Amino acid sequence: MDITTKQKLTIRIGRNSLSFSMATPENEESPITYEPYTVKSSISMAANLREAFKHADLLMTMKPQRVQVMLDTPVLMIPVEIFEEKDIEDLYYHAHAQQEHGVMLYNVLPNLNAVAIFAINKDLKLVIDDHFKDPKFIHAICPVWRYLHQRSFTGYRNKLYGYFHDDKTEIFCFQNNRFKFCNTFDTKHAHDALYFLLYVWKQLALDNQYDELHIVGDIPERDWLIEELKKYLSKAYVINPSADFNRAPATQVKGLPYDLVTLYTKGR
Repeated sequence: MDITTKQKLTIRIGRNSLSFSMATPENEESPITYEPYTVKSSISMAANLREAFKHADLLMTMKPQRVQVMLDTPVLMIPVEIFEEKDIEDLYYHAHAQQEHGVMLYNVLPNLNAVAIFAINKDLKLVIDDHFKDPKFIHAICPVWRYLHQRSFTGYRNKLYGYFHDDKTEIFCFQNNRFKFCNTFDTKHAHDALYFLLYVWKQLALDNQYDELHIVGDIPERDWLIEELKKYLSKAYVINPSADFNRAPATQVKGLPYDLVTLYTKGR
C-alpha cells in the first residue's frame, strides 16, 4: 500500500484561520508537515476550503485517505451523567443563542466525566464530506484539556490554566477529574487577558501565594503580561512546549498552534 494512503490529514478550522497538517515520520528532516492557508475574509469558510483544494499542497499532492477535522468553535460542556444525545441541539443553542444553526457534534471526555458539544456550519461540513469518507471531528481544545488535566496532578497546588489562541483565551481548571471552571474570553489585547485571568482567579477563590497559574499559546505581550500577573500572584508561569514535551518534533514546527502540538505529541 502506498504510504500516502496510511497517513492522516488534520484540518484545523478556526473562526478566521485554516490549516492543514500531517505526520510524515518517513521524512526525518520534517516529521510533521504544516501548511497554514490564508483565509479570505470576503468569502465563507466553506468557500475558502473549496479554494484550498485547488491550491494547498497537502490537499493536492498527498491525497490522504483519512482525515480528522479540528474545529475551534463555541463549545458547551455537559456532565457525562446527564448527557442525552437527543437534547444536545436545544441545550447548545440555548447557551449559544447567537450562533447560526449547524450540524451538531460532540466529543466524550471520559477522563473528565464530560461531553463537549459543538457545531459545524452545514456548508462547511458538506465540503468536507464531498472530499473525504468518514471524517472524524474533534473540538480543537480537546487535546489541550486532556493533557493539562494530566499535568494538573503534579504537585499539590490548585492550578488555573489559560490557553491563548485566535485572539481569545480558554481559561479552565480541574477538580476531582472534572472541570471546576471552563470558559472562553476574547483577549486580543494583553490588558483584556490580565483582567479575565485575575477575574476568574478571584471568582474561584484561589490562593495568591499558594496556587498556580499556567499560561500557554500565542500570548499577547507575553513579557508584560507575566510581569503584571506576578504583581498579584506568586506562582504565575508560562508553559514552554519544547521543554514540556522534551523537544518533540511538533514543538519544532514554526507557527504550529499549541493544540496541534499537543495532538501530535500526546494524542487526542
